[in-house]
Order: sequence, then C-alpha cells, then structure tokens
Amino acid sequence: MSTDLLLRDIRPWGGPSVDILIVGDRIASLAPGIDAPEARVVDGRGLVAVPGFVNAHAHLDKSWLGRPWVSYGGEATTEGRIAHERAHRDELGIPSVATTTALLREMLRHGTTVYRTHVDVDLGVGLRGIADVREAVAGFDGAIEAEIVAFPQDGVLRRPGVIDLLDQAAAEGADHLGGLDPAGIDRDPVAHLDAIFAIAERRGVGLDIHLHDGGELGAFEYDLIIERTRALSLGGRVNIAHGFALGEVGAARQARLIDGLADARVSLTTVAPLRAAPLPLDALASAGVAVGLGTDGIRDLWGPFGDGDMLRLATRLAQLAGWRHDVDLEHAVHIATSGGAPFVGRPVHDLVEGARADIVLLDAENVPDALVRAPRRELVVAGGRVVVSDGELVD
Repeated sequence: MSTDLLLRDIRPWGGPSVDILIVGDRIASLAPGIDAPEARVVDGRGLVAVPGFVNAHAHLDKSWLGRPWVSYGGEATTEGRIAHERAHRDELGIPSVATTTALLREMLRHGTTVYRTHVDVDLGVGLRGIADVREAVAGFDGAIEAEIVAFPQDGVLRRPGVIDLLDQAAAEGADHLGGLDPAGIDRDPVAHLDAIFAIAERRGVGLDIHLHDGGELGAFEYDLIIERTRALSLGGRVNIAHGFALGEVGAARQARLIDGLADARVSLTTVAPLRAAPLPLDALASAGVAVGLGTDGIRDLWGPFGDGDMLRLATRLAQLAGWRHDVDLEHAVHIATSGGAPFVGRPVHDLVEGARADIVLLDAENVPDALVRAPRRELVVAGGRVVVSDGELVD
C-alpha cells in the first residue's frame, strides 16, 4: 500500500494554489492538479502553507510543562537561576524522557518539527540529559529531529571536570558544544574560549555560546569569538546565543561587530527577550549574518512563561523590531521557519522539491495575517506524516 501523501489546494507562503506530492519524507513535486492515484489525499482547502517551525534555541531537558504548577523562586540573576535550578531540579524529575516528551508534544501541536536544543552537562547530571532528550525525540519515530548542544550551564573552568564531560559529549555524538558567559561566569574569557574551541576543532563539532554579558564586556567577548573562528577556520559552525551586547553598544562599535560576524561567518540566535536591547535585525540581514529564533526555556526553573508556539514568538520578534510592513512581517516568519535551516544542519528547509516534508497549514489570508493572529495549526505534516489535524495531535 502506498504511503505517498497528496496535499491538494494549498498556498505555499500565501501564493497561488498548488498541490504538494510527498513521497516518503520528502516533497516530490509542487504543481496544480497533480495526478497521484495511489496517494492518500488531504484537502488543503486553500489554506496558507509554511514550512515547519525551527526552534533554533531550545532547552528541551528543563521544562515542567504538563506537571503541577511550580512557583517561581530564587534570585533573578544568572548565578541565582543556576543555583536555584541545581537545588530543585531533582525533586521535579528533570531531566527525564517523560518531561521532554510532554514538551515536544505540545510544540509539535504548534507546528515545530526541528530543534537545536541545549542540554545541560554538569557534574551532577553528567551526560544523562543528552540521553533522555535523544530517547524522547526518537519516540516520535522521525516526525521530530533535533541537534544537540552539550551545554555547561554551571560554567566550564570553575567546575573541574566539565571540560572532560564536554569532550566526552562531543566524542559520543553531540553536534555542538556550548559555552556560558566566559567573562561573567568563568571570569577568564580567553581560557574559557580556548578550551571549548580546542575541543570543537579536535572533534569536528560546532559551538553555540550563551553570551549574556552586556556592553563593552560582551562586545570584547564577541571579538574573541570572531578571532578564534577565523583562526581555526570554523566559519559557519559557531553561533552566539542571546548576544545582548550587540544591541547595547554605540553605532560605530556595533557596525564593526556586524562586519566581523559576517566576515567570520558567525551566526546569532535570539529568543526575542522583552527586557533587553533588541538585536539590529535589519543590519544583520543586510550584512548576511544568519539569525535564528528560539523559545529558550519553557516553564522551567528559570521562569514560568512560555507555551512553545514559535509563531507567537515570531510575532513578538516583529513587534520588538518595530516591523509593520508586509515584507518585514513575512521576514519574521522566514526567520522562524526556512531561515532556521543552517541552525539544524539542513541545506534547505522550505516548501520546495527535495526538501524534507515539514509543512504547516494555517487558516489565514496571507503570511502577515498569520503572523499577527497566530491561528491554530490546522494541519501539520512532519517527515511526510500527518501529525496534527484540526489543531490536535494525531496519535
């Protein structure tokens, strides 16, 4: 029996109506009136189609979503959040396959099909969180894919043994290594960056570095990252997450940093934070610097907010950027979908022949309308299979 799938009468990116034939997990063709008598047919009803959402900065190991409410506690600083999490994660059973699975189910319902996820690696949890996340992702039988960042949330140099854990994670298949505020947390940005860059070069993995440090301190750390990326020819394999300093420094300094990022091919990811200077998205796009969007933590010990809806997050990104014109609103959705391809190891993630069949259907007039209303996901196809229908998971 054929497992081919034919989506009839859908409007990719809000354009003219076409049919999409899916063979296996790939888009085989897009055209009006496709004849595929053996395929299962789904009526797209003229709905707007966009690629599956790409969560380019997730923490799939941390969430208590789906469990009883957890009240916010601890101190509202990076150090305070780390300490609070370390003190209470065990009592919540985090990390675990069950908690990660619950989070992935909710985000799949919202149309997110692929992730770059940071997973804590430290002296308490070891590499267990990575194993749990991998098992949870595997439980979706190919509908979801994820790249793993081995993330030293508790610091690198200040916790003897963490460098060895990161090296082990890379040796055992982690796609990227993380870093965390080389100056603000480890107090030695040169040694911190030298250590993780050395592992990345030796093991052939990428780097994805949390950088909350602001102002000129953060800008200095940008310089160090750019220099090492150039020196080790790691262009296209290094990312700065958050990177608040870029939005805080003066115009001339900002322009030099953007030029450096573009020249070294260092990317950025943002979580569209409400209480930080927005990244200069227009200038980054003009320079060709890749920018990804992610949810950060969702209902975890760092904060109670988040529902995993990447389309709502793209709406916030557009609002923070001051975007109102249609072309800009469409760009926000591109960042949350096809623009996320380089963050998850895909040469292309779009509604084109040969791409993986990750497709979201929305009842909207066009893409800008979908962005500002964030309607329910009428249908989600993930890896060639219908996984959401009428806004609910198909089990």
